[in-house]
Amino acid sequence: MDERTPLLNNGPASTSNARLYLAVFSAVLGNFNFGYSLVYPSPVIPYLQVEENPNLRMNTTYIAWFGSVFSLGAAAGGLGAMLLNDMIGRKISIMISGVPCSVGYLLMAAAQTRWMLYLGRILTGFASGITAAAIPVYVSEISSPRVRGVLGSFAQVSVVVGSLSLYVLGLLLPWRWLAVAGELPALLMLVLLCFMPKSPRYLISKGRQEEALKALEWLRGRDANFIAELKNIEKSISSQGNISWSDLAMPYYYKPIVISVIMWLLQQMTGITPILVYLEPIFHRTKVTLEPRYDAALVALVRLLSVMIAASLMDRAGRKRLLFTSGFLMFLACQALTIYTHTTPCPSINITHSQLHTPFSILQSHGVQQSPPFDPITVIPLLSTMVIIFGYAMGWGPITWLLMSEILPLGARGKAPGLCVGISWVTAFILTQVFMHVVEAYGLFVPFLFFSVVAVISILFTALYVPETKGRSLEEIENYFRTGRTFTINDN
Repeated sequence: MDERTPLLNNGPASTSNARLYLAVFSAVLGNFNFGYSLVYPSPVIPYLQVEENPNLRMNTTYIAWFGSVFSLGAAAGGLGAMLLNDMIGRKISIMISGVPCSVGYLLMAAAQTRWMLYLGRILTGFASGITAAAIPVYVSEISSPRVRGVLGSFAQVSVVVGSLSLYVLGLLLPWRWLAVAGELPALLMLVLLCFMPKSPRYLISKGRQEEALKALEWLRGRDANFIAELKNIEKSISSQGNISWSDLAMPYYYKPIVISVIMWLLQQMTGITPILVYLEPIFHRTKVTLEPRYDAALVALVRLLSVMIAASLMDRAGRKRLLFTSGFLMFLACQALTIYTHTTPCPSINITHSQLHTPFSILQSHGVQQSPPFDPITVIPLLSTMVIIFGYAMGWGPITWLLMSEILPLGARGKAPGLCVGISWVTAFILTQVFMHVVEAYGLFVPFLFFSVVAVISILFTALYVPETKGRSLEEIENYFRTGRTFTINDN
């Protein structure tokens, strides 16, 4: 301190992101539920195949419905979010999703017949569809540009953590207790979100500037320059107005919407949902030497590590580079699995109740020895599946969520995510429903050949149509689609 030190510091203030991180954590608990619910059938199917209650026992047809009805519920939830996001706001939409999620898990925990399991899956899917449409938008709108890439990827990180938790608990708990455990994150999310602010952009769009100012102050810290950020948001919103059907003919609206829809469509067509839902049955069929339920947990761990790597690189490597890497890895791995499953017999496997927890419990009558010696070639499907999951989690998993929340104009940010999620999950339902039937009829190589073709299409689409949004504010990204040529905003 000397006579040249100013008494008042008017320089750039340092901001703390602690409250912002807390708000994001509270929201992405909904994604944790999503990941947990999505893969719930994987460790449960072996139990239901040998269930003593005939009203719960499942064959291939019942298993296909048990795995796929989740996607129908998610599609309905995504379409419902088209209304909820604009009507009651992003935060309240996320909170509402906790109700069907909790009811769905209660139904599955107490199930005495198959329809209770199906209805539970539909309700947890409906909740997941709402969160998939609302959480990325909420997180994007409360985040600052400097950390939006990292925080946006948290949505996918929490999905992966949810799936990993399910696989790990599946090693320890019976299938009914897995449903009971699914209640806890939903209840915690409801409690925490009661204390979090609503989206400032949503509040401004509803004319509630005072609440938006308080929300920004809470999120950014009292010393941050949140007044300037508020003015930029107000300016962006005032230049848009309300979206009408005629506005959709303008490139400013239809281009980002079409890009988002196609990205969600391609994300599902890579086969990620049927692979995750039927992970243990796939390992049973490919004769992996390790026990399938441990393989599934190992793959989930790899998925978590890869999505954490992607989160750390999101604001450094950029979105497009990660999408290219993701598509290329998935293509190579799907090709390897196609060749392996086409050249190696993969018989149908029937598991008895006494064999459920016996390593390598495969019937002799199907031509496979119990406790087979280690065969190096059986590592191929395990490693290939890991690479598929690693590649997906590096790019097409988190970036699809993030880019949708970044490139959509504010006027379409309430409705368009629901449309994206709805189309995505209708596609997931079709793939998950037909997957096991195609495998029974033709073998595993057919779906994996299809997934490898989709990976090539995803690489071409990224190169031609996906913009690089790294380090850009939401207002700059909107300006890019408005002008068709530049991110820079002209104040005049």
